[in-house]
Amino acid sequence: SSRSRDESLRDKRAQILSRGLPKQKPIEGVKQVVVLASGKGGVGKSTTAVNIALALAANDSTKEVGLLDADIYGPSIPKMMNLKGNPELTPKNLMRPLKNYGIACMSMGFLIEETAPVVWRGLMVMSAVEKLLRQVDWGQLDYLVIDMPPGTGDVQLSVSQNIPVTGAVIISTPQDVALLDARKGAEMFRKVHVPVLGLIQNMSVFQCPKCKHETHIFGADGVRDLAETLGLDILGDIPLHVNIRETCDSGQPVVISQPQSDAVSLVL
Repeated sequence: SSRSRDESLRDKRAQILSRGLPKQKPIEGVKQVVVLASGKGGVGKSTTAVNIALALAANDSTKEVGLLDADIYGPSIPKMMNLKGNPELTPKNLMRPLKNYGIACMSMGFLIEETAPVVWRGLMVMSAVEKLLRQVDWGQLDYLVIDMPPGTGDVQLSVSQNIPVTGAVIISTPQDVALLDARKGAEMFRKVHVPVLGLIQNMSVFQCPKCKHETHIFGADGVRDLAETLGLDILGDIPLHVNIRETCDSGQPVVISQPQSDAVSLVL
């Protein structure tokens, strides 16, 4: 039948695409890996990744959570998690993650000066990502949250093809330009057989703190419409909230510094 032929073609295509690709190898000690990605930069992906990692730990104190900053060119996790310094080395020459708020963190920002640019070609970036994944003593983690760089390039492919990823979460604003790239990000993960857990709509609305009037600065419901088109769930709808921005900039993410605030319920 036509359906069986289509299924056979899909199987053959998957076999062809898998040839020559590296075999996936789990990260030692890590049970589940969740990647947070966006097609475009500036949509609040790192802020969301930090607060999700903290929320996972806060919701269940028995769970160990790690946070990997895979953005080699623009690492932001050190500032948001209020961490400075260089990782120590274990007797096995593995880097020990820096830790704050109970979260084990690793970032290129710990290995270079804060103001130093990373002027590297692709192969050097790939080598750095591999080291951040494999040459770190993560201990025993229930969840490793990976803050991916923007786009659908080498880093995304390397992470997806080299380690088993439990699922990907796509972050986007409702703006049309951001949605175009968010869709590309979701389709990329599907092509490399990484389950897309759903989408988060960020900066969805701004509410004036004085008059409470709401303004959809970046448009309304764009991510919801995209999720419906792709057959995916909406995992969250986060407004443009000053507390979320200020707390991350100060290294005291809102989930930790203001756990009872309205902003936290919006993040979670």
